[in-house]
Amino acid sequence: MYRRIKEMREDSDFTQKDVAAYLQVSRTAYSGYENGHRGVPTEVLCLLADFYGTSVDYLLGRTDERKPYPPVSR
Repeated sequence: MYRRIKEMREDSDFTQKDVAAYLQVSRTAYSGYENGHRGVPTEVLCLLADFYGTSVDYLLGRTDERKPYPPVSR
């Protein structure tokens, strides 16, 4: 998961500071997520998936499909 989070950020040409600002956390906290020194809360995973237009499963390494899931009709 940590590798994917970092790869998504780098592929999108964002800095850690950019993503931390979006998540409303410190850059140090975000760096901890990327380096595996800090657990990534579920809410943060969901925000990151939305931010990068992918699925939580992709970020977790459960799939190699980057596309997000289709919206659920209710």
